[in-house]
Amino acid sequence: MGTSTQLMARMSLGAALRRHRDEIKGMTLAKVAGHLGVTDSLLSRIETGKRTCSQKLFAELMDLFEVPEGERDELSTLLADSRDRRLPWWATYREFISASYERLISFEDAAERVLEYQVGIVPGLLQTEEYARAVIGVGFASLGPDQIDGLVEVRTLRQRHRLDGSRPMVCQYVITQGVLQYQVGGQQAHRDQLHRLLELSERDMIDLRVIPYEKGEEGTQTGAYRILQFPGGDMPDVAFGESVAGSIVLDDPRDLRRLHRLHKNLTAAALGPDKTRDLIAKIMTEGI
Repeated sequence: MGTSTQLMARMSLGAALRRHRDEIKGMTLAKVAGHLGVTDSLLSRIETGKRTCSQKLFAELMDLFEVPEGERDELSTLLADSRDRRLPWWATYREFISASYERLISFEDAAERVLEYQVGIVPGLLQTEEYARAVIGVGFASLGPDQIDGLVEVRTLRQRHRLDGSRPMVCQYVITQGVLQYQVGGQQAHRDQLHRLLELSERDMIDLRVIPYEKGEEGTQTGAYRILQFPGGDMPDVAFGESVAGSIVLDDPRDLRRLHRLHKNLTAAALGPDKTRDLIAKIMTEGI
């Protein structure tokens, strides 16, 4: 997937090309593809940021759309950024991470906000090292200790980049009460994790809400998901649903509208941030 700079540039360039084709020129993908001798599938992937545009095709598109010189220079800069060959920080760990996980990390690295729902485990960016090790050790039981260590390091680095880095992400989390009461990694690891949640929930950039047991039918409407939103308004939201096969990308506008409605309903069923902290503290006080 490349770095967040590459991804942002690719998505921004694609959005600009789509605007020129559709809104300014009123041309279909098929018409542009036929004119340039390429497939409409190729153009679609470029417009959605899933594929890098070649220099030759870019020049042909600029001529076909009659893009003004000043804007052409700006788009040329985006094209250059999208083709930047610098490796992202997670490249070192590619032997440990799946393609779907790398795609998630790449989008997460570029995002400015995440809306996430978890049914049974603490969101990855909020996990302590021991909690993460326990979860990964079970989920990847066929992997060796060095591979588990690598995946734990990746999760730690994700936290460092997106929670503690120079551009912290706005995080809106909804979790079920079951997440708080499942004992993961032993009693002490669980207690440490609850304490970590209390600490992180005090940050301005983190909104943590818990759906209590009494709201059961309202709080178990779906499996876990996360919606990533990006700065600038040019990049559409991207969502990831979790399954036994890994993260599933959801970028169809209809799926995203449904997920946003669902997240709004789940948030409404959850306790507010203050009452959420009260519940976490109560569980810690009463014992696990």
